[in-house]
Amino acid sequence: MREIVLDTETTGIDALNGDRIVEIGCVEMINHVSTSSTFHVYINPERDMPQEAFAVHGLSAEFLSDKPVFASVVSDFLEFIADSQLVIHNAQFDIGFLNTELARLGMKPLRNPVVDTVMVARKRFPGAAASLDALCRRFEIDNSNRTLHGALLDAQLLAEVYLELLGGRQPDLVLGGSQSGGPAQAVKRDRPFRAARPHAPPPDELAAHEAFLKGFKKTPLWFADKVE
Repeated sequence: MREIVLDTETTGIDALNGDRIVEIGCVEMINHVSTSSTFHVYINPERDMPQEAFAVHGLSAEFLSDKPVFASVVSDFLEFIADSQLVIHNAQFDIGFLNTELARLGMKPLRNPVVDTVMVARKRFPGAAASLDALCRRFEIDNSNRTLHGALLDAQLLAEVYLELLGGRQPDLVLGGSQSGGPAQAVKRDRPFRAARPHAPPPDELAAHEAFLKGFKKTPLWFADKVE
């Protein structure tokens, strides 16, 4: 199963009121294991950078001024995510921004299935903090490099958090895997069908069992009331 862990950085929190995406980071996962395949791009928002947003991610309007606009990267982005399931922390925010950017270009909104890890975390740990930093602390994931938000770094951290939310890595569990270190695979064995055995033994088996016990010199204690 292919999944894409995705994060964005923006100029603010209101996609419908002029805020734009300035960074996209994606990490590919196959069967819940991160691969070396990533997608990362900085985007020129074609507008100023509010100080509040700059304090979060440190991306200035000057730094972004020579970066490609969204229209220039959208094809590569859509090709990378394809129809894979998206794993996003607070998915409504990122999907809202991405769909707004697509709408500006007259393109259809994303139809990918989405896992919102905020919702997963709140369901698993009711009442506990569900921010990415809080979950990194809970699962003892090193986020010391996260002095500022960054789309690719956050996607990489979220991939680790997602794995823990699913139950955690079990490195010693091998299901028919080869000794070469390749991915483990379940071993399929063809076995003949056998109907479930009745709980009560049939009369002929009971009679045979009683005859067998009568052959003992001393009657077994658990059978003394039934054997003369």
